Amino acid sequence: MTESSSSPPVSLPKPHRALGVALVVAIFLLTGLLTFKISERQGFSNLRDEASHQLDILAAAIDSEVTRHASIPSAVELSPDVRALLRAPPDKQDVLQASANHFLQKLNDHLGGPAIFVLDTGGRVVASSDWIFSDNMLGMDMSYMPFFRGAVSGTPERHYAVDTVRNEPGYFFALPIRDETQEWKVIGVAVVKSGLRELERRWLSQEAPALIVDANGIVLLASPPEWRYATLQSLPQEMLDRISRDQFAGQRLGAESLDISVDDAQFGTVVRMARQPNNALSSFQSKKAYLALSRHLPGTAWRILVFSDLRSVDVQASTHAALAMAAVGCLLLWALYMGQRRRVARGRREAQAMLEKANQELERNVAARTVDLSTAVERLQREVVERQRAEQTLRAAQDELVQAAKLAVLGQMATGITHELSQPLGAIRTLSANAVEFMHRGDLATAEKNLGIVGQLTEQMGGIITPLKTFARKSPAVPAAVDVAQAVDAALFLFDQRLRKQQVTVERGIEAGRWIAWCDQNRLQQVLVNLIGNAIDAMAEEPVRRLSFSVDHSSSGKLALAVSDSGVGFTETALEHLFEPFFTTKQPGEGLGLGLVISRDILRDFGGDLLAGPAPGGGARFVVLLPPVPASPPAAPFIPFPPSSEKVQA
Repeated sequence: MTESSSSPPVSLPKPHRALGVALVVAIFLLTGLLTFKISERQGFSNLRDEASHQLDILAAAIDSEVTRHASIPSAVELSPDVRALLRAPPDKQDVLQASANHFLQKLNDHLGGPAIFVLDTGGRVVASSDWIFSDNMLGMDMSYMPFFRGAVSGTPERHYAVDTVRNEPGYFFALPIRDETQEWKVIGVAVVKSGLRELERRWLSQEAPALIVDANGIVLLASPPEWRYATLQSLPQEMLDRISRDQFAGQRLGAESLDISVDDAQFGTVVRMARQPNNALSSFQSKKAYLALSRHLPGTAWRILVFSDLRSVDVQASTHAALAMAAVGCLLLWALYMGQRRRVARGRREAQAMLEKANQELERNVAARTVDLSTAVERLQREVVERQRAEQTLRAAQDELVQAAKLAVLGQMATGITHELSQPLGAIRTLSANAVEFMHRGDLATAEKNLGIVGQLTEQMGGIITPLKTFARKSPAVPAAVDVAQAVDAALFLFDQRLRKQQVTVERGIEAGRWIAWCDQNRLQQVLVNLIGNAIDAMAEEPVRRLSFSVDHSSSGKLALAVSDSGVGFTETALEHLFEPFFTTKQPGEGLGLGLVISRDILRDFGGDLLAGPAPGGGARFVVLLPPVPASPPAAPFIPFPPSSEKVQA
């Protein structure tokens, strides 16, 4: 074939070539633009999530910092010193102010930081925790403050404000103080000022700009600090002047307006901050875009706004666009991307499987722990029932021991009682026989005289037997008003023969009817019988035998009945173990060592106690503590015991 007959290579015409290049460029540009928009939207969403997370952290920290002192006014309201100060007339408040100031100062020192003060119904500070400083709040008029106006009307209030004393901002918690004696009338207001220095320190340490605004859109805290007291939207000057006067101690408000809508910022909005003429917003570059996101702070009327720089989103979107354009012409990059995506998906599945496995293990552990706890609760319930049963058995045994001790004392005194009754019985026998003989003779006057003597002897025998019957009776303890002198006389009467036989001198310095205790007379008599019997035994070998009784008021307001003897007394070892069961200083076979233990338990049952120690001048001294008669005692029978002071002298 000749050269002239060969066909030329196929090539696109220049217009088509330009169209193809334009199409490729258009595809690349369209891919880049589409990728940029998608990436920008995703980055915006991620940035909003990060900002939302940051808002959650900051909101929790701010809520904890601001509201941690919210419960203090309740403690101030319960203070008797504060209530007494508010109830007092103005001319007497100076005397009561010191106590209220000291209470608030101690409360403030314990809680560390807040300023605590109390306002009267006129809005004047009548007590303050900072009374010790020269620039304290005492006498300050806060009637214009919003929180006072709300609290004095009966509603708890909380507001941001600046006090005029230190010109220092804070968050005020106000609670009305009501007087129950005046039909719950509001007599004052308890206020706690929570400082915001810690919050300012937190804001200044944040990398991203942020601010807190109140319900009026006024910036309270800001980073940078130059934004403080700016407004989100322009407000009327009259409104700004009123708010400045009521809450901000005359501070200038609304010098700058940030032109931000809080409602739009609630879901995230893009704002462009421009440099103001006075350079107040110098921390932002001119016409720089930010994502503004707001959140309501719980427990307050505040909102927190966080500004996130969108530059990172633009950079990320541009990068993604470049990668997407490269991916159109690079199949390998696409394959690598798909492989990476599969690995990520596999990792997610593995993580999910591990999470499910951990969850199942946790459920098994919880079930096992629940079974263990149920078993422990059942075992504890059984132990409680057994303990209650043991206490009931112990109480019954104690009552039986008390009754046995009574009968033992009666048995010891049987000989003396027989002697006391045998003499009047013999006299009655003789006098009755003589009366019969005189009646036969017609001498009725002499017979009447003999019968009268018989009646007197009968009453004397009844006076001997009646205390013994009362002492020996087994009855439950019933608290009543008991004359201590009569109880001592009744106990001494039971030992009349032993006291005379052993020549014991009884010093009874107790006036009848003066010392009245609230207890069970029969149980108190049992305690005294035990103490007197021990005293007689302790003085058996002593040359001087003296038994003394005295009553006085103890430091706790109870009646202190002292029983002292001139016996051998106690050693230090005996005093340490005196009230231990089965411990006794008597010879073997003479005592069980339970008398003092039972006596102390008897006294403690009706609010008393038993103490022991050396007596002045030697011997032993027991102090019986008895509760006095209450102001409004329940109805109970009071059975007086006839005094027998003539029988206690030996």
